Amino acid sequence: MDHLTALENRSIHILREAYSQLGNLCMLWSIGKDSTVMLYLARKAFFGHVPFPLVHIDTGYKIEEMIAYRDTLAREWKLDMIFGMNEQALQNKETFPDGKISHVACCKLLKTEALAHTLSGAWPRYRMNHETGTYQVDRNTEPFTGVIVGVRADEEGSRSKERYFSPRDRNNDWDVGNQPPEFWNQYKTDFAPGTHVRVHPLLDWTELDIWEYIERESIPMVSLYFDDGCGKRYRSLGCAPCTAPIESRAKTVREVVDELRTGKLASIAERSGRAQDKEDGGGLEELRKQGYM
Repeated sequence: MDHLTALENRSIHILREAYSQLGNLCMLWSIGKDSTVMLYLARKAFFGHVPFPLVHIDTGYKIEEMIAYRDTLAREWKLDMIFGMNEQALQNKETFPDGKISHVACCKLLKTEALAHTLSGAWPRYRMNHETGTYQVDRNTEPFTGVIVGVRADEEGSRSKERYFSPRDRNNDWDVGNQPPEFWNQYKTDFAPGTHVRVHPLLDWTELDIWEYIERESIPMVSLYFDDGCGKRYRSLGCAPCTAPIESRAKTVREVVDELRTGKLASIAERSGRAQDKEDGGGLEELRKQGYM
């Protein structure tokens, strides 16, 4: 069995285990390369059907191409698509782009708080109507207690402390020092009532693994990952005001893979274009303890 197939098999096993063992389950889809690979794996795990909703946290500042890609793929793949957002913070202009708060404080409001309240059902959620392609208020406010997330251990320091099945408390707070041991393919899936469980099927994948798998499986990606002729492309996607492209002439998946294989990007951190990482000293652990993705 080759390396990518071994990773694929483990991820599919984790997805099926989560679906069979956890309660009300959803999958976070950021629209980036990792969560899109995870979505593709879910379709493979369940024979072309994704048996749980996709949840996207829309900050109101996502790059236009990301939202268009989300809605197009949701309709083509017949996904149960939901989004949530911190409408009050946006209305009050409590955001970094409006100049009132820092990048990290903005992330806390537009991502961490929006995620927690969207998952709990405390704030309105919007569900896609596939007939019209528009979103309507979701009448189902049942909280999601199991959440599948596309984080990788090699992407950023705090993510390397995660488990495949990582418990949080009722408030989504993460106790880094109190995570269950995971030996071989034995995962703890029996948690106390009220526990919020994050599931990480891609934990052992690397950035190169992700792109090689995208190439092997011909997974459609948002165009922002490729040079459009200006000599730049995005390596990691976030909000438009806080995410910068890198210098790169990679126009295809093959060229991205070649860049990674040859070490052309070795001196550039994957999330170097994400402003909140720089402001937070290169780590997101405090935000993630509070529920950040």
